[in-house]
Amino acid sequence: MNLLIRADANAQIGIGHVMRCLALAQAWQDAGGHATFVMATEAAALEARLRSERMGIVYLSTLPGGAKDAIQTRQLARQKDASWVVVDGYHFGGDYQQTIKDSVLRLLFVDDNGHAEYYFADIVLNQNLHAHESMYVNRGSYPQLLLGSRYVLLRRDFLKWRGWKREIPEVARKILVTLGGGDPENQTLKVMQALQQVEVDGLEAVVVIGASNPHFRELQSTIRNSQFAIRLAQNVSDMPDLMAWADIAIAAGGSTVWELAFMGLPSLVLILADNQRPVANRLDSLGVSVNLGSHRKGSSAKITQAVTQLLEAPERRAEMAQQGRGLVDGRGVARVLESLI
Repeated sequence: MNLLIRADANAQIGIGHVMRCLALAQAWQDAGGHATFVMATEAAALEARLRSERMGIVYLSTLPGGAKDAIQTRQLARQKDASWVVVDGYHFGGDYQQTIKDSVLRLLFVDDNGHAEYYFADIVLNQNLHAHESMYVNRGSYPQLLLGSRYVLLRRDFLKWRGWKREIPEVARKILVTLGGGDPENQTLKVMQALQQVEVDGLEAVVVIGASNPHFRELQSTIRNSQFAIRLAQNVSDMPDLMAWADIAIAAGGSTVWELAFMGLPSLVLILADNQRPVANRLDSLGVSVNLGSHRKGSSAKITQAVTQLLEAPERRAEMAQQGRGLVDGRGVARVLESLI
């Protein structure tokens, strides 16, 4: 029972693709199998995390997403006698899938926005609320579609919080900021500056950044001049604990939003990439989070105002927490694993 996972992570694309695949790899391990990550980019901290989880790691010697990438991945899958190949990333298209399937390998393709021109995979997984069968009309007769938040992939450190109930204070004071593993444009700094203008007594914040964040020193300098208690946390391994500690979160519109929903943590979502827009819009319409809009248009003043309003609205936060927990029940990874096995 060997699972081969092809996904990449770096400062530009973040670590979301790898981390959600880690959830599936953990479930595969728990079922008695072994998982190997195949990557074309190196990230020391992420590699350490994967090895601590007893995951195998193989690095490719080619540019990611091309024909040579697909051929090398196919060869590795054969060598390891892989039961399934999992592919997750926007740089993998229809030709890549076809190369894998030409070797009669079973393929799970993790998708977000129907970006591939054609789908040859045995299973297509899209855990987003906007996922719909119409996004995959260009597919063969055999692909199984796993669509929607019923299939959200959560790592095992989150699953132990199933059934936990959040307390909603009258005035929220604890803020978690998490804008992805890379944040190349340093939107974290903009958010930290906006928080300095929030006039709520006793405010506390934890700002989470990834190992690939290039702005560590600048963010540290901002903390030293902060008007309230704020802590910078890098390479965090206990995200569920931080989400349980916080009263609200400010996050990017990536896969973290599903973790926040599961933990019942009211959030404000900043769109850092165009592909995050459908997620942010849908969550806002359902009352799960507040859509702050694109980082290119959102001002610090707008963020300050939205944060202040949410901190002082206990009934709204309670409703957001309830909606989030109803949306993500924590059983998604088990449902996907059942389809594989």
